[in-house]
Order: sequence, then C-alpha cells, then structure tokens
Amino acid sequence: MAGHIYRKTEVVGTSQAGIDDAIKAAIGRASQTLKGLDWFEVKEIRGNIADGRISEYQVTVSIGFRLMSDDELKA
Repeated sequence: MAGHIYRKTEVVGTSQAGIDDAIKAAIGRASQTLKGLDWFEVKEIRGNIADGRISEYQVTVSIGFRLMSDDELKA
C-alpha cells in the first residue's frame, strides 16, 4: 500500500441474516460505483428489534479506496 493516496467513504449495509451479510452488502454496493477499493473498517454495529427479536442488522463500514491516475481509470 506504500505510495498510494486513499480516500474514505462510509456506507451502511443492512441484512436480516446477520452482521457478515450486512458488511458484504455494503462493500458489494460500494464496489458497483467506486474503483480501487482496498480495505474496510467496521465503525458501528446496530440493528432493529421487532416483537422482541432482531429483525435487521445495520453495519456502518468505512471503506478505503485508492485515488487513481487517469491511466488506471481507463484500464
């Protein structure tokens, strides 16, 4: 990772199945609109409760992506 410049963005992934699926949903969606994704950090975990049970997991994920040169973007 040396020599690269990064930017971070935060996204919130949700899932009814679990935390892992919520993280994968956040990264999967970010990868559809951003290039150069390199790392992530889970910032916050929370969820919704309905009828005394967990109904949805919500995970705030900070995602680092490389600021790319024009040549990298064209490739």
